[in-house]
Amino acid sequence: MFKYMWTEFRSTLKMLPPSQTAAHELLHAEHDLLRAEAGVEYAQAMVTCQKQRIKRLKAYLGKTEEPT
Repeated sequence: MFKYMWTEFRSTLKMLPPSQTAAHELLHAEHDLLRAEAGVEYAQAMVTCQKQRIKRLKAYLGKTEEPT
């Protein structure tokens, strides 16, 4: 982690060619995309989980309620 931060800090102090800067930005953009996609996958899994939970609880309550 420290090594990565140090490398980032050093790269901001020196002038890089535009192509190298663009490649560096592309690397960061791809990393950010992967993190965002992982977040979407997690959110979709949570939605599915909660829908199944609601369905299961409704079924349970339907069985246990006595007719009045």
